[in-house]
Amino acid sequence: MTSYAQTMTRDNELGGAAAMASVAAMIAALFAGSTALTPLYVIYKQAFGFSQITLTLVYAVYVVGNLAALLVFGRLSDAIGRRPAAMAAMAVAVASALFFLFAENVAWLDIARILSGLGVGVGAGTGTAWLAELIEGEDKSRAAIIATTTNFIGLGAGALLSGLLAEYAPWPLRLTFAVYLALLALVTLAIWRTRETVSRPGRLADVSMRPRLSVPASISAQFVAPAVTGFGAMALVGFYAALAPSILAQQLHATNHAEAGGLFFELSIVAAGTILGTARLSSRFTMLAALMLMIPTVALIVAAQVFASMPTMVVATALCGVAAALGYRGSLQVVNQIAPADRRAEVVSAFFVCCFCGNALPVIGIGVLSSWTSATLASLAFAGMITIFSLVALGFGAKYAR
Repeated sequence: MTSYAQTMTRDNELGGAAAMASVAAMIAALFAGSTALTPLYVIYKQAFGFSQITLTLVYAVYVVGNLAALLVFGRLSDAIGRRPAAMAAMAVAVASALFFLFAENVAWLDIARILSGLGVGVGAGTGTAWLAELIEGEDKSRAAIIATTTNFIGLGAGALLSGLLAEYAPWPLRLTFAVYLALLALVTLAIWRTRETVSRPGRLADVSMRPRLSVPASISAQFVAPAVTGFGAMALVGFYAALAPSILAQQLHATNHAEAGGLFFELSIVAAGTILGTARLSSRFTMLAALMLMIPTVALIVAAQVFASMPTMVVATALCGVAAALGYRGSLQVVNQIAPADRRAEVVSAFFVCCFCGNALPVIGIGVLSSWTSATLASLAFAGMITIFSLVALGFGAKYAR
C-alpha cells in the first residue's frame, strides 16, 4: 500500500513538473511573439509602403526593449518575486500584440517591437531563474538547457504559425496577433497559478534602476572569444528573422509566406535539437566549433542567393541552426565560468549586450547596403564580417583555451 509520504512526494514531483512546464511555456510564448512578424515583413512593406532600410529598423528596434530590460529591470524578479515579474512581462507582451493587431503605420510597429523586446528581456531572465529554483537537486544546468531549448522552439513556432496563417487564412496582419493574444491569455493563467520561489519578495520601490555593466580587466582578453561568438550567433539568427523572407521572395522567387515561416522554423528546431543533443559537450569545444561552422554557413547563404537555389538555402539554414545553438550555449557557459562570482551578473549582462547588438547592428548594415547596391553584395559583406569575427574569436579562444 502506498504510504502517505510516497504519495506526497509523487504529488510534489508532479506539481514541480507542471510549474516548470508553465514557466517553459511562458519563455516559448514570449519568444514566439518576437518572430511572429518574420513572414509578415513583406506584407507590411507592401501595405505601408516602406523601404528595405525601414524594414530592418523595425526589426532592430526590438533591441531597445531588450537593453532596457537587461540594464534597468535585470534585477526586478529578485526584488519583487518571480511571479509578479513574469506577470508584468506577460502584460507587456499583451500590449505589444495589441499594437501589432491595430497597427496603422510604421510607428505602431516600432512601438510594438520595443514592447516585445522589453517583455522578452524581463520574462526570459525571470523564467530562467525561476526554472533553476524549481529544479530539485544540485544540477542547475538543466534550467539553462530548458530555457535555451524553449527559446528556440518559441522562435520557430511563432514564425511558422504566422507564415501558415498569412498564406492560408484571411486577414494576415490581424489574425496572427488575435491567435497570439489567445495564447498569451492561456499562458498568463498558468503562470498566475505557478508557485512563487522567492521567499521574501520586496517592493517595486526598493528596486534599483541604476544600470550595471562592466567586464573586469583580469578577464577582458578571455571575454573576447565568447562575446564575439555570441555576437556572431545572434547575427545569424537576426539575418534569418529579418531578411530571409525578402531574399526568398526577390532572389529565390519563393513568395509563399508559409515557406518563409518554415525556413525560420527549420533553423529554430535544428538549434533546439542541437542544444539537447550536445548538452554533454564542453562549453569551450562547442563555442570553438560554432566559430568554425559560421564560415561555411555564410558562404552557403551567399551561394544560395547567387544561384537562386532553395536546396542550398535549406542546407545553409540547417547549418546556421547548429552554429547558432552551439555558439549561444557554449559562449554563455564560458562567460559563466570565467566571471568572478561576485561580479557574475555584470559580466553576463555585458555578454548579453554583445548578443543583442549582434542581433540588430548587422541587420541594419545589410539593409543600408542592399539599398545602395544589391542584396547579394550586402550578404557578401555580411559573410565577410562574420568570417573576420570568427577568425578573431578563434584566435582569442585558442590562446586562452586554458
